[in-house]
Amino acid sequence: MLVKEYRICMPLTVEEYRIGQLYTISKHSHQESDTEEGIEVLRNEPHYDPAHGQGQLTEKRVHLSSKLPSWARTFVPRIFYITEKAWNYYPYTITEYTCSFLPKFSIHIETKYENNCGTSDNIFGLEKDSCAIEVDALDIAYDAFPERHYNLSEDLRCFASMKTGRGPLQEDWRGTCSPVMCSYKLVRVQFEVWGLQTRVEQFIHKVIRDVLLVGHRQAFAWVDEWYSMKLEDVRMFEDEMHVATNQKIGCRET
Repeated sequence: MLVKEYRICMPLTVEEYRIGQLYTISKHSHQESDTEEGIEVLRNEPHYDPAHGQGQLTEKRVHLSSKLPSWARTFVPRIFYITEKAWNYYPYTITEYTCSFLPKFSIHIETKYENNCGTSDNIFGLEKDSCAIEVDALDIAYDAFPERHYNLSEDLRCFASMKTGRGPLQEDWRGTCSPVMCSYKLVRVQFEVWGLQTRVEQFIHKVIRDVLLVGHRQAFAWVDEWYSMKLEDVRMFEDEMHVATNQKIGCRET
């Protein structure tokens, strides 16, 4: 198992990001879906946990065979899917990924959100022996990511929000912006297949890092689209996007 902690700062408050995150995930899922490939929403419903209180449970099926690198397609069935289960007890969330044909593959992500610039150490309360895990502080404006994901309108070095007056982001923005919040993510990747474990776990972490960069860039670049929304508004938007996305990839509502 390969474990890393990612810290992603945003020029938002934790409460603002709650709306932006829900909006961005729904819009991005719809954009990335196509006929027979994409993200199928199985359920999105209230959920209560004795330890964490009232939250939201979302289950999705991610169809992405054609998006795999060539070396991975040599041993992966042509048609497969990944199941995503997310428990949202904001400002704490849990997300789990499993594969339809690989029982020894899993991704477990714990996330906590705080109004700071990534200065909280051992926020997940790990045992002393586990505290030496790698911490990767991502810069949504200046870190490199795959060129195919670049969009000029989402370039945060140039983008300025009309509704909030925030942006463009300068090189030292994480230490000078107000407000600023941080998304802390503890990511555990497990792929127990002899001869492939190290390579696959490292590859998956690279993909996760790219996804985190792109997703958080979009959350701020789209801020003027969601900034005036309330929680009930974004929940309604979620439902609309889920129905539209399922129809887009050819899934029938059950």
